[in-house]
Amino acid sequence: MSSSRDRAGVRNMQQLIQLRWIAVVGQVATILVVQYGLDIALPLGLMCGVLAALAVFNLVSHLWWRRSEQVSSVALLIGLLVDVASLTIQLYLSGGITNPFVFLYLLQVVLGTVLLRAPLSWVIAAAAAVCVTGLTLVRTPLELTVEPARGLADHYVQGLLICFLLIASLLVVFITRIGRILRERDARLAELRQRAAEEDHIVRMGLLASGAAHELGTPLSTLSVILGDWQHLPTMASDGELHNDVLEMQAQVARCKSIVTNILLAAGGPRAEAPTETTLHAMLDDLADEWRDARNPPSFRYSNRCDVDPDIVSDVGLRQMVFNVLDNALESSPHWVAMDARCDGDMLVIEISDAGTGFVADVLQRVGTPYNTSKGRPGGGLGLFLSVNVARTLGGSLTAKNRPQGGAIVTLALPLAAIAIEEGDDDDEQD
Repeated sequence: MSSSRDRAGVRNMQQLIQLRWIAVVGQVATILVVQYGLDIALPLGLMCGVLAALAVFNLVSHLWWRRSEQVSSVALLIGLLVDVASLTIQLYLSGGITNPFVFLYLLQVVLGTVLLRAPLSWVIAAAAAVCVTGLTLVRTPLELTVEPARGLADHYVQGLLICFLLIASLLVVFITRIGRILRERDARLAELRQRAAEEDHIVRMGLLASGAAHELGTPLSTLSVILGDWQHLPTMASDGELHNDVLEMQAQVARCKSIVTNILLAAGGPRAEAPTETTLHAMLDDLADEWRDARNPPSFRYSNRCDVDPDIVSDVGLRQMVFNVLDNALESSPHWVAMDARCDGDMLVIEISDAGTGFVADVLQRVGTPYNTSKGRPGGGLGLFLSVNVARTLGGSLTAKNRPQGGAIVTLALPLAAIAIEEGDDDDEQD
């Protein structure tokens, strides 16, 4: 979450630096117009010196923060205080409180309120108030004649109008940008909070699944032993139908034991405890064959169009993720399911299609959230939820859309580097 705040701070500092360049250019133009257009003698040396110092400060800020990945609130506060100080000096040298551009302090106060949290925003407001009060109390080197009754013929009224238009324009442009940055930051923080809640949900589910797997191990082993004994009984051997039923029960118990084993391996980290080296094509082919044998769908189309075949580590989580999506597709479309795999650059893309009714619009918008399902049964929607989080853990993504001809397509995109065997792993095994 802190990285999102830091990135927003960097972007806000960039906006402040852009605004300061506009201020420098604007002050140069204003000085030239007043000095040579209105024929008002200004202390050019001092005012140009302040402008040069502000430009150097802004250049250093640009170079410094361009290399930084985070900007603190204190840094933004210092930048705004420098702007207030330079504005105060320029106003003091050019008429003080009688200078119509004194209202530029309001721009600084607004920026401080948007960029900073209290009490730092109050520091900018207090600094601006002190500077304005000081300009009313201190005699300035230049005295301007103010005659508002003359309307637009008066230089003060002209400057006041320009100041208003300038402030209004800058506020619309920069406050809109800053507001967008802050909204993006808040959206990112909300996404991270949601992800943290989902990951906590997964941890609790994992603990329950691991505990259940441990508890199921003993009764499944007992059933396996009993069925093995039954298989060798004379009465079983003489009854062919009963003997086949026992064999089928043994196969189903073996499958349950395999599922329990996979749960335990996944809970303990398959890479650390039970890694299985294979190749990409072999893993995809095995996944397709294993799912086809286990589910026996009437029509299952599988294609592997990956043009590379790197050595990888077979990940139990990846297997379960693909199985979850295939099971959902089969449930929605019992007569036809397709699985297409391809390599797109450094990404493995697996598309699983069905010919069912497709996703409801509301469900499609919230794909990957727990219990997001249109099946109407308790616990539904957990398959895609777990698959999304497995893909996210591996650095990939899971997306879904409806097919124009009916049905849906779920796309799994995973970086090959997440499952590839690193060279260091091979070296360690050789040692």
